Amino acid sequence: MKGLLVEHVTTGSIAEELEVEAGDRLLAVNGQALRDIIDYSYYTASDDELLLEIEKPDGELWELELQREPGEPLGLTFSAPQPARCANNCVFCFVHQLPKGLRKPLYVKDEDYRLSFLNGNYVTLANLKPSALSRIIEQRLSPLYISVHATNPILRELLLGKPGIPPIMAQLQQLADARIAMHTQVVLCPGLNDGVELERTVRELAGLYPAVQSLAVVPLGLTAHRQKLPQLTPVDGDYARRFISVWEPRARKLRKELGEPFLFLADEFYLKAELPFPPIREYGDFPQIENGVGMVPLFNREAAQTLRRARPVGNFRATVVSGVSAAGFVGEFLNKLAEKTGLELAPLAVENRLFGAIVTVSGLVAGNDIIAALAGHEIGAALLVPDVMLKEGEGVFLDDLSLEELQRRIGCRVLLFDSTPGGCYRALRSLK
Repeated sequence: MKGLLVEHVTTGSIAEELEVEAGDRLLAVNGQALRDIIDYSYYTASDDELLLEIEKPDGELWELELQREPGEPLGLTFSAPQPARCANNCVFCFVHQLPKGLRKPLYVKDEDYRLSFLNGNYVTLANLKPSALSRIIEQRLSPLYISVHATNPILRELLLGKPGIPPIMAQLQQLADARIAMHTQVVLCPGLNDGVELERTVRELAGLYPAVQSLAVVPLGLTAHRQKLPQLTPVDGDYARRFISVWEPRARKLRKELGEPFLFLADEFYLKAELPFPPIREYGDFPQIENGVGMVPLFNREAAQTLRRARPVGNFRATVVSGVSAAGFVGEFLNKLAEKTGLELAPLAVENRLFGAIVTVSGLVAGNDIIAALAGHEIGAALLVPDVMLKEGEGVFLDDLSLEELQRRIGCRVLLFDSTPGGCYRALRSLK
C-alpha cells in the first residue's frame, strides 16, 4: 500500500493539533511520495514549512500545511516496514538449520539495505538494484552493515548459493567513493573462505579503509538440524587456537598501519580456544559489539566495576541462567559477587537441546531447555534469566514459552534482568 501507516500520535504534538490520528496514512511530504520511514526522515529533516498529504481510513484526502520550530518533531510513529526477503541460499544459513515448530517469523530471512541502515542488520547486497544503490548515495544512508564473506567473486557465489550476483568489490567501491561508511563481516567456514581466501578478503577490504571502517570474522554456526544441507566443518578448539595464533598478530599489524582497530575476531574464537582476550583497547569503540565481538571483555570490565560498588544484600540463594559458552566468565563473576553480597549464587549453564549441544550461546537458549537443566537443582529464592534469551517486547523464548509459564512450571519466582553484571546485581538487590 502507498504511504506510511500512522501507528501512534504523540499527545500535544503538531500532528495531534492537526487532527492526524492512528490509522491514517501519510502519503507525501512537500510533494514527495513516501516509500518508507527513511523517506519520511529525509524529506522532513531540513524544511520547517511542510505540506503533508494524508489519507483517512475512509479514503478522504487531506492536505495539511504547517510551520514548526527548527528540528521540532511532528509526533508521528509509523508501523515497521515489511523487510525485503533474502533470495540467497547460503551454505551456512542459520535459518535453514532451524528445527520445525518455532514461531513463523523465525523462518523469515530478510535482505534489506533499509534495515541495515536503520537497525544495523547485515546484508549481502546481492539483491541490490542500481536504483537502490543510487538512493543510498543520494540520501546518505550511512553506516551500512555488509556481509562480504569473500571478495573472490566465484567463491562468494558458492557461499551465497546464488549465481550472477553483482561483484561485491565494485559495489563497495561505489559506496566508498560516495563516502558511505561501512562495517563488514566474514562468516568463516573452515576449508572454504579461510587461508589465502581470507587473506585476500582482508587485504581488499582494508584497501577501502576508512570507508570500510571495520571487519569482523565470526565462526559459522551449526545446529543439529542440518539434514540435506551441505557438509561443513565446525570451528572447534584446535582450529580456534590456530586461527588466533595467525590472525591476532595480523589484526595488531593492521591497527598500526591504519591507525585504528580494523580487523576483529569474534569472542567465540577465544571461548572455544580457551585463550585470554586481547586488551580492551584493541576493540576501539566496539563497532562490532552487536556481532559478538568484544562482549566478553566488556562484560569483564563492567563486572569489575560492579564488584567495586557491590554491598551486602542478604543470605538467600538464587540461580542465574546462562548459555554454556558464557558459563566460565559468568560463574567467575557470580563467585566474586557472592563474596561481596553474602548471597549464595548458583550459575546454571543450560545445554541447548533445541538446536543441539554444539550451539552454546546464551541468546539461543530455549525455555524448555532451562526447565530440563533445572532437574535436581535447588533454585533458591529466584531464578534470574538474562533478557537476551527472550524476544524483545514479547516476553517469550525461542520455543514460545513465556516467563509466566516458566515460573508456573518450576514453581519459583523468575526475574528477567538486563544481560550485564550491573543488571544481575540490580535484580538481586530487588529481591532484598
